[in-house]
Amino acid sequence: MEDRGWLDGARSLEHAAPVLDLLEMRQSSHEIELSTRGKGLYEITSPVVGWVSDCGLRKGLLTLFIRHTSASLTIQENADPDVRHDLEGYFSRIAPEDDPHYRHTMEGPDDMPAHIRSALTQTQLTIPVHGGCPVLGTWQGIYVFEHRRAAHRRRVFLHLLGE
Repeated sequence: MEDRGWLDGARSLEHAAPVLDLLEMRQSSHEIELSTRGKGLYEITSPVVGWVSDCGLRKGLLTLFIRHTSASLTIQENADPDVRHDLEGYFSRIAPEDDPHYRHTMEGPDDMPAHIRSALTQTQLTIPVHGGCPVLGTWQGIYVFEHRRAAHRRRVFLHLLGE
């Protein structure tokens, strides 16, 4: 057996198996950019699944992170567009624009509500990968949830760790 000084504390190779498994893991990263047209949910499932497939890893964990404070990520139903419409309506009611209690108003009346929406949702998702594909339910899609009225360029960073 080759000398691996970092295994000195292990009583046997079997005891060190979890460490050896980590050494065989690979990782890859990528960034997706998309243009939004204002408030709403923008599905990114297809480019995410395509990139994971191209990486060639059969199992692992996929992390997605949106690099913005006024947009978020979510996994939602992708079959009925009424779900997306209802979500937007709900968030408009719980984080309305032009609330006189907001102090942060320098970036426009939609900015503070966008920060609230982002705080109530997620800026990061973790999805298992099995068989070379993200494990999503039949009607689940991955979305960027834009919280601002104006069009924006949004960037989502992807990181895949697996084997």
